[in-house]
Amino acid sequence: MNAAAETELVEELLAGKHRALARVISKVENRQPGYRDIVSRLHEHTGHADVIGVTGSPGAGKSTLVDKLAAQYRERGETVGVIAVDPSSPYTGGAVLGDRIRMASNVGDMDVFFRSMSARGTLGGLSTATSDAIKALDAFGKDRIIVETVGAGQNEVDIVRTADTVVVLVQPGSGDDVQMLKAGILEIGDLFVVNKADMDGASRTVADLEEMLHMERDPTAKLDTGGFEKPDHPDQDGIDADGADAEEDEAEHWEPMVLETVAKSGEGVEELLDTLDAHSAWLDETGRRETKAKQRYAAEIRQLLRADAADLIDDELDRRGGVEAMAERVLDRETDPYTVADEVLGPIEDCVREQRE
Repeated sequence: MNAAAETELVEELLAGKHRALARVISKVENRQPGYRDIVSRLHEHTGHADVIGVTGSPGAGKSTLVDKLAAQYRERGETVGVIAVDPSSPYTGGAVLGDRIRMASNVGDMDVFFRSMSARGTLGGLSTATSDAIKALDAFGKDRIIVETVGAGQNEVDIVRTADTVVVLVQPGSGDDVQMLKAGILEIGDLFVVNKADMDGASRTVADLEEMLHMERDPTAKLDTGGFEKPDHPDQDGIDADGADAEEDEAEHWEPMVLETVAKSGEGVEELLDTLDAHSAWLDETGRRETKAKQRYAAEIRQLLRADAADLIDDELDRRGGVEAMAERVLDRETDPYTVADEVLGPIEDCVREQRE
């Protein structure tokens, strides 16, 4: 695609043409030539959408809940973009569930744009392509962007880099799932939702989550009757032991909540929306939205630099006969790994030094 065609595609997307939006997302997902220039042009038009991440174990009802959320946002007159990050096909790299129809109640509504994308081999992770797709939806003018990911484990922390608010779904009686949350997702969840709350074991799952969150906030506290609470002794001016204003600290800290929903019937969805709105308002009032965006861009820059540097190194390795040939030389004691690394990186290092001068 030449520069003129790229410009036309960007202009059509910014003009609100869904066909152009679909083409741009296809380009960034498949990493087609010119996609970087397109995303770069769109960047100045981003920063307006509220991005909500929804994650949880398979079977927790994420897709049904996302469907209900999208429908509720549409009733309020807001436009919605949904990206479902699916497991990658081991053969094509595409989304295994990409052809499914999961937004049943929003079919035919052009103001709900649904796209199923591949996790690119990282279970539960968000690829750079997904991040770029979010930018395309943001620049297009979507008010709310919902990102649904697979799994519920350590890799799920990737979602925090792209979402303003992270919602973690757990199904009743899933004791193993609750235990898995300790692996890293517990600290990034802003809201925890026990879906299918009409099933047996829902109250127990809610209690388990609330206990885990309490222990996360205060590792010294115990919730049983023989336990104790960490003492809090602000002085008469409301200054705590660390010298910080207690009331101000409380206002700047978001307490993760545990909600109950029955997505299939819509029960609890309105309360979930209200809580999402409250978290969005808190992000704006405290300046945390800007802080999170800055952290997100820093992570993205590092990721892009690492990926581009890796491509340069691979090219240099190929030029020198490939890494297998070098490993053979190391095996034969003709050289060593450190010397090989210095030789491969030498030309790249020289180019960087020349640019600095």
